[in-house]
Amino acid sequence: MKAILIKSFGKADQLYMGEYQTPKPAMDEVLVKVRATALNRADILQREGKYPPPEGASLILGLEMSGEIMEVGAEVEKWKVGDKVFGLLPGGGYAEYAVIHQDMAMAIPDNLSFEEAAAIPEVFMTAFQAVHWLGKLQPSERILIHAGASGVGTAAIQLAKAMQAGDIIVTASQAKHNTCQDLGAHYIIDYKNQDFKKEVKEITDGEGVDVIIDFIAAPYFERNISVLRTDGRLIMLALLGGAHLEQFNLGNLLRKRIQILASTLRSRSREYQIRLTRAFAEFAILRFQDGRLRPVIDQVVDWNEVKTAHQRMESNQNTGKIVLKISES
Repeated sequence: MKAILIKSFGKADQLYMGEYQTPKPAMDEVLVKVRATALNRADILQREGKYPPPEGASLILGLEMSGEIMEVGAEVEKWKVGDKVFGLLPGGGYAEYAVIHQDMAMAIPDNLSFEEAAAIPEVFMTAFQAVHWLGKLQPSERILIHAGASGVGTAAIQLAKAMQAGDIIVTASQAKHNTCQDLGAHYIIDYKNQDFKKEVKEITDGEGVDVIIDFIAAPYFERNISVLRTDGRLIMLALLGGAHLEQFNLGNLLRKRIQILASTLRSRSREYQIRLTRAFAEFAILRFQDGRLRPVIDQVVDWNEVKTAHQRMESNQNTGKIVLKISES
């Protein structure tokens, strides 16, 4: 089969279209003809040699896909050849074919295209885990979502709205404010020209927020703690700004009874990911069908344009997901 491969770890120009062995489904897996996949920050890190795939996972980039089932394993009962599915992968999405455990696959709602379906799994399931499972957001609670126009950010805004959050506050560059507002954000802070600590304090009359979803880490850490209410929850999903703090007063954590939870999704066990898939599907599928939730797509490009797509994400030009359409051989 054709697949996007890496010559050697480095920049986007190391990606190329090559040949790779077509995977064989295990007894509990299905083989999917991939119609679309989507970019994630993890793809860039893996391309650079900074984020190896989990043991046993495909070495090919791509953490999500949508397509049609071509073959089912001997123990598969819930799917048949021809079914249209989408789902989360530990790797292997940038290819003509991919295998997925039968319990990790979800049926594509009739109103969604392959490209729209491929834009959902990684960001929406990451956001669902962060906002609901870890953040335990309750109705009327306030939430601060950093990188609000990113893939996970746009998903988190919609999920917070669906969970009846009170104030939904996000940080995003000025050009991306309208998108965040359209998705349900009540307040958008221009992180390039405004101090989110000061703005959140003003928005909440000094009370702060109950949950924070953060990707930046060290540069935001002290301010995040400052704007959390008593019993607040800080959910850390990435270290884009750095991993090391020079100095911090830990007394602030005790005084407010702050909970700090850090998580990645790719390294979780298959059993955990299956539970998450089931919970997410139960919560979200009907909402995608009736339009209360929707994938946010920056652009759809042919997978032959993967280098340009990676460069676009690296330079933070995208609002929402960049989708790769897998063209026919």
